Amino acid sequence: MGLHQLRTTSSVPLSLDEAWAFFSDPQNLATITPPSMGFVIKTESAAKMYPGMIIAYTVRPMFGIPVNWVTEITHVRDREFFVDEQRSGPYAMWHHEHHFRPVEGGVEMTDIVSYSLPLGPLGDIVNALVVAARVRGIFDYREKVLLDRFGPAGASTTAGTGRT
Repeated sequence: MGLHQLRTTSSVPLSLDEAWAFFSDPQNLATITPPSMGFVIKTESAAKMYPGMIIAYTVRPMFGIPVNWVTEITHVRDREFFVDEQRSGPYAMWHHEHHFRPVEGGVEMTDIVSYSLPLGPLGDIVNALVVAARVRGIFDYREKVLLDRFGPAGASTTAGTGRT
């Protein structure tokens, strides 16, 4: 089982409080996920994220075939980072760290996704041929949506202060 990792960094012209409120709300996941993924949340979620929170959803990662995916929020440090880990779903292992840091003109967000696929060496081949590009595409799509929705970092005069 090969471990694969993707690290992306993007910035938004929001205060730290605004960025945290948007990204830590599971209801916003569908907004920043490509429509082709068919992302639908199946569980009610609390207003505030907490360690142990379970989120179930359906995705259609390949060929339009629906797959149930359950993640658990395992770590939360308010306005700094949170981690979601797959409990059941399409991956053998999925660990996604979301980090937030105020910077000049907004907030820098770093995502570190570590994952492996089932089927050992065959899964590594499928990753190289299809999955790595699809995972990367999710974050490329998110970057475009964030730019369209919030504008480029530095565009807000209140962003980057960490205060609202």
